[in-house]
Amino acid sequence: MSRTILEARGIVRDYHMRGGLFTPARTVHAVKGVSFSLEEGKTLAIVGESGSGKSTLARILTMIDAPTAGELTIDGEKIDILANGLTAEQRRKVQIVFQNPYGSLNPRQKIGDVLAEPLVINTDKPAGERRDLAMQMLMKVGLSPEHFNRYPHMFSGGQRQRIAIARALMLNPKLLVLDEPVSALDLSVQAQVLNLLADLQDEFGLTYVFISHDLSVVRYIADEVMVMYLGEAVEYGTREEVFSSPKHDYTKTLFAATPRADVESIRKRLARRAA
Repeated sequence: MSRTILEARGIVRDYHMRGGLFTPARTVHAVKGVSFSLEEGKTLAIVGESGSGKSTLARILTMIDAPTAGELTIDGEKIDILANGLTAEQRRKVQIVFQNPYGSLNPRQKIGDVLAEPLVINTDKPAGERRDLAMQMLMKVGLSPEHFNRYPHMFSGGQRQRIAIARALMLNPKLLVLDEPVSALDLSVQAQVLNLLADLQDEFGLTYVFISHDLSVVRYIADEVMVMYLGEAVEYGTREEVFSSPKHDYTKTLFAATPRADVESIRKRLARRAA
């Protein structure tokens, strides 16, 4: 029987904006009472346009920000950053992979040091063991031992994203939050990285929260889908339920605005253009 790794109940995140000389103070409601749960080994895709609140929610799930209200439970533990802070064990359970891998990699660090750094900060493993673990993880993500002493600028975008994924896995997390991890990559490279993520999920029993605006990617990787609009979760269900029978008008509009790649859809678009 699968167990629940992540549970959110009524998550709210407000930002209080100071007023200026001609503008009054105001409150921005970035996330408005979002609730969901996610079982071990599954992938939840969070979909929405820019400004929908999905990245703000990602910061709460990775315990970077505290929610204004609501309850977050990770691997059976209730998380309350403001009241209790975070233990090292809690931090290790959740890691994040960002959209731009080059921006999250120190250009002055060799890749081996990039991968070993989480172990230096969070464990007392000796240098030799850290090096061995970093080398093993480098090979797990499809790179070679010869890459170990190279710098980030010497890699392609797809390779850098593999390095970012490897670094996120160094502490054996339970949950990986992926914030638009393939949107900056070419289509062929996207497919390679998505296949890598699927393989790693099977091997390590990982649970993913996958944030994206690309519905074709979501359809490929997700088990469950949550659609966000103006800070609210307006649709939530299995991939099959959401894609085959969307209930909310925003979801229907989102799907209708996404070009389909099948031959019949392309012919219809060409016919409309000709007319």
